[in-house]
Amino acid sequence: MSKQAESETFDPVDLFPDATDMDLRPGVDKCDKNGNCETVCPVAEVNEDFPGPKFQGPEQWRLTRKGDIEFDESVDKCLNCMRCDTACTNDVPLGQMHNVARANYVKNQKNHASREYLRNKMLANYGTLGKLGSMMPRISNAVFGLGATRWLNEKLLGFPSERSFPDFATQTFRGWWSDRGGDATSAERAREAREARGETGVDKKIAFFHGCYANYHQTEVAKSMVRLYESLGYEIVVPEQSCCGTPMFANGMLDDARGVAEENVDTFGSLVEDGYDLVATCTSCSMALRKEYPELFDIDGVEEVASHMFDAVEYLRVNEDLEAELAGADVDFPAMTYHAPCHGEVMGVEGIVTELFADVDGVELDDTGDVCCGLAGTYGWKDEKYDDSMEIGAEMFEAFEEAPGEVALTECPMCSAQIEHGTGYEVRHPMQLLETALVES
Repeated sequence: MSKQAESETFDPVDLFPDATDMDLRPGVDKCDKNGNCETVCPVAEVNEDFPGPKFQGPEQWRLTRKGDIEFDESVDKCLNCMRCDTACTNDVPLGQMHNVARANYVKNQKNHASREYLRNKMLANYGTLGKLGSMMPRISNAVFGLGATRWLNEKLLGFPSERSFPDFATQTFRGWWSDRGGDATSAERAREAREARGETGVDKKIAFFHGCYANYHQTEVAKSMVRLYESLGYEIVVPEQSCCGTPMFANGMLDDARGVAEENVDTFGSLVEDGYDLVATCTSCSMALRKEYPELFDIDGVEEVASHMFDAVEYLRVNEDLEAELAGADVDFPAMTYHAPCHGEVMGVEGIVTELFADVDGVELDDTGDVCCGLAGTYGWKDEKYDDSMEIGAEMFEAFEEAPGEVALTECPMCSAQIEHGTGYEVRHPMQLLETALVES
């Protein structure tokens, strides 16, 4: 590798326990302070006390190298949308720097006995709460739906009472998958589909990273993905897996994130070696494995996992002629309005859905434009950030109000929750529309 190439490579940083091992200097030196990142930061736009991504990244890195200067508490206001990464013209790894700064602030300066830290710990490890809630979903839904419960959660833990907790599915996706016959049934269905399509001898194998939300809440999205992919001849395996770690990154809990990353890389790395590609229906999940893991963790096999991780729509767009498939579809789609998730933009997949449906007869699809929904995973689930969350989302809400669409369309479950909360729109995932169009009932 040339010296120039070496200088442009950002190696994973060993964050704990020895903070002196962090070396983000190559990226810091690339920052010329042009301020492009400031213009796209949703928090800086609505909160004058937030100094913006340039300070949270390069400037804070430089400051904290000097003596006993601590990380500024404002780093806790960053919502981890990573829009600054897409805006930077010099490839400064701003998202990586923010994750590092936030983790150091939370680990070394935040009061671990505080109500705020306890709540954030719960949000960061949502997979545990999801597992408990899904054991008795009807009871959980009834209890969380009570006004008294929401009032107590706000007073005791700092969850905004304005938000309704998402309903648990009566059966988890993994439960449905097991009852259906698991990997073996999928392999048989895919084989039959390949034969019907004249694709005998073709190897089409997918490992599905379903994530927490599709497993406990939006199970219909995961089911649609399974049925759609199988109809196109893909054998699907659904291995045991941990949370992707996105809520842990966003809450500065990288010790927790490293643990789940190691488990997921070990599991999915083995499948990559066996010839599987990896797909996720949630853009935050796919971004975690594809971008944040290799940026932050020096784990054996992490680069191989990252290079085989795809968004579910993206993968079909690359590997199948979806336009030809849709050309023969006889389905009346409702008028729709699409919202591109921030994490989808970071991965460069934000235009795929609108391009896909642009020339399909009978499809009317508007776009909310380049705006952030404001919920940002766990950010809008914090009482002190609720107003900022809704103010950030105001432009998106207005776009939906002005659009003629009857249905909202997005790949991100948290964007979906914010759209429902702020507009009352019915929200669908592109996988559900593609299944409706392409899979015989």
